[in-house]
Amino acid sequence: MFTASETPIIATILLVAFGILGWGFYRARPYGKLGIFAWLQSVVLMAPWLVFFGLFAAGIYINIVAILLLLVVSTAIYIYLGRQLRAAGQDVILRQRPTQKLAEQESTPTPETTSTVEPAQVKLEVLPIPEADLNAIKGIFGLDTFFATETIAYQEGAIFKGNLRGEAEMVHNRLTAKLQETLGDKYRLYLVENTDGKPVVIVLPSRNDPRPMSVSQKVFAIILLVSTVATSLEASGILQGFDLFANFARLPETLPIGLGILVILLAHEIGHWLLARRHNIRLSWPYLLPAVQIGSFGAITRFESLLPNRKVLFDIALAGPAAGGIVSVLMLIAGLLLSHPGSMFQLPNQFFQGSILVGSLARVVLGSALQSPLVDVHPLVVIGWLGLVITALNLMPAGQLDGGRIVQAIYGRKTAGRTTFATLILLGLVALGNPLAMYWAIVILFLQRDLERPSLNEISEPDDARAALGLLALFLMVATLLPLTPGLAGRLGIGS
Repeated sequence: MFTASETPIIATILLVAFGILGWGFYRARPYGKLGIFAWLQSVVLMAPWLVFFGLFAAGIYINIVAILLLLVVSTAIYIYLGRQLRAAGQDVILRQRPTQKLAEQESTPTPETTSTVEPAQVKLEVLPIPEADLNAIKGIFGLDTFFATETIAYQEGAIFKGNLRGEAEMVHNRLTAKLQETLGDKYRLYLVENTDGKPVVIVLPSRNDPRPMSVSQKVFAIILLVSTVATSLEASGILQGFDLFANFARLPETLPIGLGILVILLAHEIGHWLLARRHNIRLSWPYLLPAVQIGSFGAITRFESLLPNRKVLFDIALAGPAAGGIVSVLMLIAGLLLSHPGSMFQLPNQFFQGSILVGSLARVVLGSALQSPLVDVHPLVVIGWLGLVITALNLMPAGQLDGGRIVQAIYGRKTAGRTTFATLILLGLVALGNPLAMYWAIVILFLQRDLERPSLNEISEPDDARAALGLLALFLMVATLLPLTPGLAGRLGIGS
């Protein structure tokens, strides 16, 4: 049964969840079959989390097998609905093409009128691209790829407005190949969404490509690495009840936890590097962010290559948290299994109330031991917990954090901008009671609030499997950072 203080909270959460679903249905109805399929996908993705948190709030604990089953079923239904959505979208395109062709035929100048009709695709203004190159670029467009109707100067290049003819990835690949055949490596072609929601082509000189790190930047990255090693060891000492900088002779005692934190950071960066290498993308050296409280906030890594599409952005962004998170969870579970009376650390049982994910795993492994005021745990539990916190902070959906890049890859730049703003507001509120949130908000605000630069093909979206993985990662971020209320923890046997 719920206590009087918890009932309004649970009712509010359910009201907000169903309100979001209802608002989504209201927005989807005008789009007919396409809108309803898209709305059903959102329902399917939210359903497992609503079931999990609803049962959790009711004091009903479901084990990891049941959670995985919910996720598998949800993913399968999501993928099925995605196929239906694409099929319905293709039907709409096929029905629209005859109408578009008829409109084009009516608007195409006849021989009798060509002497009095100005070309539609030329805008009378000075363009930064040389005229010979501009004419060559216009020559790559066609009725079967992108029908250009207007040319506008933009930075050092040009924007070409018009109509997209065909699937975005296929069109972008063909236009890029034609541009390289015509002008070599001189220009880059972007296919992006305009402010009015319609696809446009942007062509910019290749001299605007990202630049490799300078020597001074590499030196700065090394300084941050040394600082992060120091703060990881200092965080280890603080967890053991002493200040390393004031008791440097106790350095050997800080090595297990300090090195464990560095191993998780290394796994995170290796994950990014492996997927970047797979997609032939260059990454900068990581700028590690030292933090005395937990050793490190993670790292800032820049792309030194242009990303071909949002799928590549998603893969590289997710690979780091996936690698670091898996290593952290394995350390946490191994530590819980190795924990016994007399283990190195004694943690108050309130520690396990600070995270739904950590508390749930500890409840499964340690059982009734969590009801003791002090719980003896292996050092790997502490290392795994710190790794999960670092991973979760980097999965927050803001700016150029891994979570922000994931949201940008799945939902686009507009949604990513909104989630960045919402995340900063939320961190500001949480910072009133938690200084760690204040520090992280400052890091995001001054270093990582800007969105990642657009991919060469911003129109094509990641597939359904990637979208499901991205939402799973964001859910695990919430489950790691969201604490249990004392009442719910008590019903689950966590605490006295």
